[in-house]
Amino acid sequence: MQNRSVLPTSFALADHAQHLSYWVMIRTLILILLGIAAVICLWHGKVNLPFTQILIALVLLTSVNLLTFSRLRQSLPVTEVEFFIQLLIDLACLSAVFYFSGGANNPFVSYFLVPICVSAATLGSGLTLTIAALSTLSYSLLLFFHVPLPILAPEHHQPSTNTLNLHVLGMWLNFFISAGLITYFIVKMARDLRAQEAQLNRWREDQLRDEQVMAVATLAAGTAHELGTPLSTMKVLISELREEYSDNENLRRDLLLLQAQVNQCSATLRGMVNKAELAKEGKVTAESVRTYCDNLLDRWRILRPDIKATIEFSATNPAINAVFSPTIAQAILNLLNNAADASPEDIQITIKWTKESMQWTINDSGPGIAEDISAHLGKSFISTKNKGLGIGLLLTQATINRHGGTVSLHKHFPRGTETQVLLPLITEANVRTHE
Repeated sequence: MQNRSVLPTSFALADHAQHLSYWVMIRTLILILLGIAAVICLWHGKVNLPFTQILIALVLLTSVNLLTFSRLRQSLPVTEVEFFIQLLIDLACLSAVFYFSGGANNPFVSYFLVPICVSAATLGSGLTLTIAALSTLSYSLLLFFHVPLPILAPEHHQPSTNTLNLHVLGMWLNFFISAGLITYFIVKMARDLRAQEAQLNRWREDQLRDEQVMAVATLAAGTAHELGTPLSTMKVLISELREEYSDNENLRRDLLLLQAQVNQCSATLRGMVNKAELAKEGKVTAESVRTYCDNLLDRWRILRPDIKATIEFSATNPAINAVFSPTIAQAILNLLNNAADASPEDIQITIKWTKESMQWTINDSGPGIAEDISAHLGKSFISTKNKGLGIGLLLTQATINRHGGTVSLHKHFPRGTETQVLLPLITEANVRTHE
């Protein structure tokens, strides 16, 4: 059966296409209200409005709305800049309508707050600040430049004078304060919501990964128990074959290699059981970091005798002891085996540590990994190998993350993959502190 990767479904905020569709609805409602207001003024007969200029602005905005509705039916993505331009078009057209209908005295002028709220909730802080600044500037200009309508002016305001009364100034000050508060607080809240959404996505992915790891761990425990008998049988048969064909040099070397592999498997199973018991009882002891790394590399060489690797230890590595969980070695071995599968003839390993952390850098010359795959590695059963199950990276990522470390895979120039493992070290001093 062909292995298929299943990516977790994550929460996601509405994209800009959905935001734009909501804005089309808002714009349609505003056009209807402005149209009704214009009809009432025209029917009243006592309001002298430049209906031609207002009609041109409304027709232009209606045309943009119809084109936007048609554009949303296409599969092209809506970008943040496109949505920003849509808001600017509304500001320009409505500013023209307000200019010909009383300016700042128009009761619809507070609508300028709506684009600010929408941009604060959906766009970045820079674009939101631009919308807020342009809205405030437009409102400010409408205080001085507009076609006056006596019916909209306050009763104590004389249209012939050039001074502003307290009513108009109060409206402007209220708008200015509201725009500032919305720009700051709504943007901040929207940013916090996006951060919270991203955190929820990570938690959900981690939970799904942990569930997968637990399922694998349960199967692995049963499998490890079942492997004891066949490994013992293989040991006996290999010993008999070595005695029977002791005069065949080529076969003898192959049997020696096979016996070393079987012995390593048995030692690994015994080590897993012993270390699990010690960890359960809290008896895990510290060991030299250099010795730990050397033993791990020796195990890898036995398992992969065909590889050719260049191993370099940093000259600044301090001589310290640390406590390592039994699962750490297996996680690093998984990464080493991935590099060996990609390019067994050319692997470069750099190991360095401080008193706080240890870092492994593994470079191979294989085909590398695609960017769209690297973003999901370690989060689900995804494999870059034809025969891979995707379990190794999943277990490695879960193990390293559980102990406070990180695993990252990047493209290595000119080809291949660079794998970095950063793991905090629990030194003897830290163990005594926790005790």
